[in-house]
Amino acid sequence: MSRIGKKPIVLPAGVSVNVDGQVVTVKGGRGALSFTAPAEVEVRTEANQLTVSPRDAEDARSRAMWGMSRSILANNVKGVSEGFERALELVGVGYRAAMKGEAVELSLGYSHPVVYTPPKGVKIETVKPTELKLSGADRQVLGQVAAEIRSKRPPEPYKGKGVKYFGERIRRKEGKKK
Repeated sequence: MSRIGKKPIVLPAGVSVNVDGQVVTVKGGRGALSFTAPAEVEVRTEANQLTVSPRDAEDARSRAMWGMSRSILANNVKGVSEGFERALELVGVGYRAAMKGEAVELSLGYSHPVVYTPPKGVKIETVKPTELKLSGADRQVLGQVAAEIRSKRPPEPYKGKGVKYFGERIRRKEGKKK
């Protein structure tokens, strides 16, 4: 039995959920998100809660989809009510970020600036020239945007230069011996 799947999702004030077959739409102050639940699970809304249950508790795939669906729906509820944030930091001499309208222009040691335009629903801010703050309602899209920005110059293990997640520890390697 799924420990995660058993927990009901409590809906905060201002969040409404519409279950239409397998499509679950969550609406709140920060927008609307929809999720198509797999056929192996059943989603019900009762009073102020959202519950997910497997159609066949003996099937391994049903149990796996049960916990996954519950987690995605919980993230959607949290996203439309509170939102998610992700921070990135740029480490290196001359590495900096500047906003150009909705897009962010990154100076990452290349001969040209790297311009990244986020998808709809993701907001990027420059807290400092070396720190970026990403925010949005959809956790999956936010993580994908952070990973795409990080991939422009991933941190390297010898000097630690590059774009890294805030608080990420880079395993450092020793250089050549003379």
